[in-house]
Amino acid sequence: MSTSTGQDHGAVAGPALESQATIDAEVASIHERYAGRRANHPPRDFAPYRSSALRHPTHELVTLFPEEIERTSPAFGHVDVDPYESDLTIQHTGEPLGERMTVTGRVLDGDGRPVRNQLIEIWQANAGGRYIHKRDQHPAPLDPNFTGVGRALTGDDGSYRFTTVKPGPYPWKNHRNAWRPAHIHFSLFGQAFTQRLVTQMYFPGDPLFALDPIYQSITDPRARERLVAAYDHDETVPEFSMGYRWDIVLTGSTATWMEDEHDDE
Repeated sequence: MSTSTGQDHGAVAGPALESQATIDAEVASIHERYAGRRANHPPRDFAPYRSSALRHPTHELVTLFPEEIERTSPAFGHVDVDPYESDLTIQHTGEPLGERMTVTGRVLDGDGRPVRNQLIEIWQANAGGRYIHKRDQHPAPLDPNFTGVGRALTGDDGSYRFTTVKPGPYPWKNHRNAWRPAHIHFSLFGQAFTQRLVTQMYFPGDPLFALDPIYQSITDPRARERLVAAYDHDETVPEFSMGYRWDIVLTGSTATWMEDEHDDE
């Protein structure tokens, strides 16, 4: 869950990769301990996600008070974010391969009010499950017509819209035959770089949900479900793209899960 590379191939596993059954048993045991608790965020040291045990913070977090410039920057305006940046299918001379789709939704606060002029960045793997990043050595083909990054500003009603292709699943070496479900990374900036939040959006009906320790690290099933977009036929464009709707709630009991800044998957 990376705030920089956005891919999961740096996971650390033992010399002999453990089985899916071993991971599943550990996940079930942790879920049993947390049963009945309302928790939007996962434990920092969720052991089935192997590298989190090596990198999670071991001391209390320190509250920082940034200087005035940090509280007032960045100042993103409409001239800074081109509307074309929200369409990941037109950034090159040819069209990318894969299932074209429209992803839309609203950014809301805990009281249901829209969050206006919010900078949203997304990044994702291509249709074959490959990121354009030197750490990604998954032997799936790169797509010369797909970079996998885009950004947009929310409207007055908190709405956003991206056109892209559906990312593919990919292996990430947490354990034997470990594959990440298809997902898109979302970054929201607030009014300052110090307010950045990062999360992931998934697709309905993915058979890898039950097998993925990153998704399963969210112990509250209702919080997990809020990471899954809904198919929206009204947003499906005839003869062009499938439509998905996903709202992001920033605060409150129904807040969307956000990644810890120390994670890198």
